[in-house]
Amino acid sequence: MKNFISTKDWTKNELQDILDHAKDLKVNKFQNTLKNKSVALLFFNPSMRTRTSFELGIQELGGYAVVLHPGKDAWPIEFKPNAIMDEDSEEHIIEVAKVLSEYCDLIAIRAFPKFINLEEDLTDHVINSFAKYASVPVVNMETITHPCQELAHILTMQEKLGDLKGKDYLLTWTYHPKPLNTAVANSSLMIASKFGMNVKLLCPTEDYILHESYINEAQHNCDQNNTSFEITHDIDYGYANANIVYAKSWGSLKYYGKPEEEKIIRDKFKHFIVDKRKMDMTNNALFSHCLPLRRNIKATDEVMDSDSCVAIQEAGNRIHVQKSLLTKLLKDK
Repeated sequence: MKNFISTKDWTKNELQDILDHAKDLKVNKFQNTLKNKSVALLFFNPSMRTRTSFELGIQELGGYAVVLHPGKDAWPIEFKPNAIMDEDSEEHIIEVAKVLSEYCDLIAIRAFPKFINLEEDLTDHVINSFAKYASVPVVNMETITHPCQELAHILTMQEKLGDLKGKDYLLTWTYHPKPLNTAVANSSLMIASKFGMNVKLLCPTEDYILHESYINEAQHNCDQNNTSFEITHDIDYGYANANIVYAKSWGSLKYYGKPEEEKIIRDKFKHFIVDKRKMDMTNNALFSHCLPLRRNIKATDEVMDSDSCVAIQEAGNRIHVQKSLLTKLLKDK
């Protein structure tokens, strides 16, 4: 039995098989591969695209989705081992994961980092606790990484550009009023490097470089593919000759858990917005974003409404790659 928690644990060939089947599912939308199967979808955080695409995708495959919001319409859960449960949590992850495994064929989790303790958040303890105690496959609907978004991103790029080997890929930081999760940025580096692209990370200062575990993984993948990986703080250099521009905002690890202090720093970098001037420096690059996106904060209307923007196509591809993934996990199970 295999879980889908991080693409780091999957080979490029395994991921490509999922993408290839997703292409078939775009043509043959309705299948019975999940007939009489159920999937528990646990949302510890809000969702629009993820919830909609998972629920509809499961239905289109003939399955049934059970949507739960622990702490709201389901009991709050304790994750600490050997906890004396005398506070708000009503049941322990050990029982939750085991009971849901009795009912459901798959369990999917959306649980963002708490932005208090970086080392604790890096352990991804919520989803890994489910994986430890569940006896069915566990799927990541976004934690400190967002592997389903990665799949949709790569499928979209392949549809537009074909073979991605040797393409020049830019992940650029953008401004946002609040420090956001690093999940999509972490995932962007891992998937772009795994699929053989030359990768640049553009961010304002060293304070905004992503955690070394994801930087090291990107560097390792690029070394394996004989491609390049660079970090730059120079906007013009970052955009120069790019084939793909992927934008995302994330919080500074230096100020992790200190949003008020970080805001003083981040407010200096509103000029990192993706605009036409920057896109004109690229090699007719595609532009995308995982959404949601604050227009004229992260990217201008002109960029979002241009023919080069494929953010909607990427969002649409979420349903197809997730259907393919669920099919793969159940088949392997």
